[in-house]
Amino acid sequence: MSEIEFRRAQAPDLPAIVALLADDALGAGREDPSTPLAPSYLEAFSAIEADPNQLLAVAVEAGQVIATLQLSFIPGISRKGVWRGQIEGVRVARHRRSGGVGKQMIEWAIETCRSRNCSFVQLTTDKSRGEAHAFYERLGFTASHLGYKMAL
Repeated sequence: MSEIEFRRAQAPDLPAIVALLADDALGAGREDPSTPLAPSYLEAFSAIEADPNQLLAVAVEAGQVIATLQLSFIPGISRKGVWRGQIEGVRVARHRRSGGVGKQMIEWAIETCRSRNCSFVQLTTDKSRGEAHAFYERLGFTASHLGYKMAL
């Protein structure tokens, strides 16, 4: 296997990113990987690119996007004004799952948060994703909070 590069996503990566997001049981019902991509994906990508506290990242191997995640850097007043890193939208290509790519990408994300002087890194994962919960726990994350969402 060739070397994996972790980097900021570029506009040409967007179809592959959306395809990764759509390639699981939850994403299949909420994403649309058909091309041309819906304008909302392009608008979201532009907003992420324009915000210095957002980083849409990809893992690339042999010129192909094989994984993605989004990092948000969040300032806060609580905890004496520390910054936190928020990891979202983690996906690994089906043919590369269980091969260490996800672990490498999360470790890269944690180091990126350290380089931005974040005091901690956090993430959420759907309650139905038991394998993901075990994966994050193996990497040292703890299920310390209960999260809520409200659709608007």
